[in-house]
Parts: sequence; C-alpha cells; structure tokens
Amino acid sequence: MSFAGKRVLVTGGGSGIGRALARGFAAEGAAVTVAGRRAEALAETDGGRGMTCRTADVTDEAQVAALFDAPFDIVIANAGGAAARRIGKVTLAEWTATLAVNLTGTFLTFREALRGMGQGGRLIAVASTAALKGGATIPAYAAAKHGVLGLVRSVALDVAPRGITCNAICPGFVDTALGRAAVAAVQARRGGTEAEALAEVVAGNPAGRFVTPDEVAAAALFLASPGAAMVNGHALSVSGGEV
Repeated sequence: MSFAGKRVLVTGGGSGIGRALARGFAAEGAAVTVAGRRAEALAETDGGRGMTCRTADVTDEAQVAALFDAPFDIVIANAGGAAARRIGKVTLAEWTATLAVNLTGTFLTFREALRGMGQGGRLIAVASTAALKGGATIPAYAAAKHGVLGLVRSVALDVAPRGITCNAICPGFVDTALGRAAVAAVQARRGGTEAEALAEVVAGNPAGRFVTPDEVAAAALFLASPGAAMVNGHALSVSGGEV
C-alpha cells in the first residue's frame, strides 16, 4: 500500500514499536513526523529517511499542542511505559506517572489531532493486551490501558460522522527494550537461563514467542489504509491468540 502524500505523526518514536511504526510508514511514502523526549533516539529512528524529528513530552499540554502546527492525516499515540509492581507497592507518584504518559498523553494527542484532521483521517492508539485483561503485577498499567480503550471507543463514536476512524492496537509482549526488561526481571527473580525466563514471559502467547515491532507496524498500516475505513472503535489484538 502507498501512503504518498499523507502526513503521519508517531509519538514515542525513539525506540521499539514507535521506531517500527515511523519507519514502516516512511517506507510506504508517508511524510513522517516522529516525536519523543530524546532527540538522539529520534535521529536514530530517522536514520536518513527524511523524517521530521520533534522533541516533546506527551504529558505536557503545551508541548503536545506545539506538534500540531499543521494538520496530520494519521496520528498514532504510541508513547507509554510501565513498571511491574503489585498494588501494595505502587506509590501514588508511580500511579500518577503511569496514567499520565499512557492515558493523558493519548487524550492530549488525539484532542489536538482532531482540531485540524479532515475526512479520511486516522487516529490509532497503541494500547496492549493489558487493555483487554488484568495483570497482577501491572495494576497501574492495566488501568491506564483500559482507559485508553475506553477513550478510543468514545472518540470513535464522536468522529465517525466526520469520516475519521479511531482504533487501538493491543499487542502482547513485544520484542523491545521493555519486553527484554521483563525477561531480565523474571530471570533475576527466579534464576535459571534467559531462555527459560523468556518462555515464562511469552507463555500467554500460544505462538510461544515475542510479537515483533514490525508486526505491530503492519497492523497500524492496515488500520490507516482505505480498506479499513469501516473499522472503527476496534481493539485489534496482535498477540498470537493470547486474547
């Protein structure tokens, strides 16, 4: 598919899923703006592909607004993060920070995007399988991603008459720094080999492996395509059948 002539914004684009998203759309001819907090990481994502790199913290209202000096056709709210901690050990500061980057950041990004987005526009949130089920060690993250899905479904109803869609991608464990950190944490806690820890982390995925960032990007390319014009308010699980 070709996205020539389309303007695309990807937040959290300095690594992992965000980097794959930005590169995937750039490879299909889109004019990509990649945003994140670290200029060096954004430059690495670009790697000479001609992307526009913008430093921004998605929890800051003014910084998000500054990204939208011109309208975008496709906006992907990907910025997020989490720490594994059971509820008894979650501090209020950690709770607030998790909701800020995952949920409030998506709200601010979508709100600004819609000020200038026209017919055929696409809003995509990168959520998680944690938006579809709970997790004993990720209460703050799961709560935030459930919120993202509620936001997506509500926005979808609002923007449908304007010919805009709003959807969520819900990946399982992805082969990123965050996924590898989960493997390291299991290995540190239980011992054993890295392969054994990896097997435990991906045990919920019937395919028995990490999802790749490129597989998430492929889902986003579909949701942004003309063929997905009637896919709206959907949570697309990219998890090998985990949910």
